Amino acid sequence: MVPGPTPTATDGARLCARLVRLYEGGATAVECDAGAVTAPDLAAVEALARLRLTARGHGGFTVTGADPALRALLDLVGLVELLGEAEQREPPRGVQEGVEPDDLAV
Repeated sequence: MVPGPTPTATDGARLCARLVRLYEGGATAVECDAGAVTAPDLAAVEALARLRLTARGHGGFTVTGADPALRALLDLVGLVELLGEAEQREPPRGVQEGVEPDDLAV
């Protein structure tokens, strides 16, 4: 669980250490509850980005419980995929765009 109303740099380091222990203990996927983050700022984004980097190569990592303000901030900085959602500019996984033979090149 990410502490709120916004995590500090110390919280981020503590959370990353906990995440490593979880993976070393056999976890293959971790869900991080961000419901307590009610005043998201760049410190919250940094903590979540560090968690994502820590999880890379170990297993799955998603953030749950994000309020609309945190969702908007993560979307703004390009980290909305942490929420398990596709970015608005990208189609969901498994969806391919079709091209018609008579489409003009842009």
